Amino acid sequence: MKPDINILFQDSIQLLKALIGTPSYSREEQTTAQLIEQFFQQKQIPVHRYLNNVWVTNHNFDPVKPTLLLNSHHDTVKPNPAYTIDPFMPIEKEGKLFGLGSNDAGGALVSLVAVFLYYYEQKELPYNILFAATAEEEVSGKNGIEALLPQLPNINYGIVGEPTQMQMAIAERGLLVLDVTATGKPGHAARSEGENALYKALKDIEWFSQYQFERVSGLLGPVKMSVTVIETANKAHNVVPDQCKFVVDIRVNELYSFEEILATIQQHVSSIAVPRSVRIKSTAIPENHPLVVAGTRIGRKTYGSPTTSDKALMPFLTLKMGPGDSARSHSADEFIYLNEIKEGIELYIALLDQIMQNQTV
Repeated sequence: MKPDINILFQDSIQLLKALIGTPSYSREEQTTAQLIEQFFQQKQIPVHRYLNNVWVTNHNFDPVKPTLLLNSHHDTVKPNPAYTIDPFMPIEKEGKLFGLGSNDAGGALVSLVAVFLYYYEQKELPYNILFAATAEEEVSGKNGIEALLPQLPNINYGIVGEPTQMQMAIAERGLLVLDVTATGKPGHAARSEGENALYKALKDIEWFSQYQFERVSGLLGPVKMSVTVIETANKAHNVVPDQCKFVVDIRVNELYSFEEILATIQQHVSSIAVPRSVRIKSTAIPENHPLVVAGTRIGRKTYGSPTTSDKALMPFLTLKMGPGDSARSHSADEFIYLNEIKEGIELYIALLDQIMQNQTV
């Protein structure tokens, strides 16, 4: 007998309220990890933990079958300074649940917990279901999903729970942050001496502001480059700076590799550009993939997401989809509508039922 969705929904709301009431800043998630562990223990479900990552598998897990990952994160950013309410006090009002992390990504996380519980006891599923609540997503940390994946059974496909209004984000921009340094020679500003590194940097900044990469994605649009920080070490008004540093934020579509982006940049600028990381790559899942086809059948639309997620760190095809609205993420007085969570549970189950009926994963 399948669990009652209404009961699963009520359990989800209680779990989300407990999570909201438990601070879980990125890299400080040990208490919410323990809370999630205890939730599954109370359900008498064997639960595993590595660092601050918690995962469970369906009761009839069969290593011969393919495995579908259901994943979301339980860490949060620090509260927006404009909060007018206690960010750690779950407040239910006018059909909304307020609290830090309620929308990003608590609503998705507890909805996926409900979906896991719905299928947990079911026999003869065509694939395994593995649920993982992971850490450090908000800072792209290395002790989250990236550290957990080697501890897990082989994963074939995944659903990443993020606030997408339950539409299907089938592509996601990559994030490449560059620390760029222009070098000159010091000199006195009153004399024609030295080589002004700031002027050299400005020429390169102009290139970053004007250059357009040729390949434009139908889902994500063009590659976008923005210079966001500039500074020199020199504080004296009368000294020609011999070094100028600036930061470039690059949002990469799925048509380019980071290596291609970096090679183009070095061909055109005189400054030295060093990437902080090449981990947060752009990703895409084909529109004819069974997960996407199943979502289309239940009326979900596809789009390209401008924001990043742990999806970038997964070496298998994933669909980003979840209740809530990305526009509310990191906002003051964050909230999620209760009916968004109920709808999320129902739509996730409808999507997985489509997959199971067609046995296409």
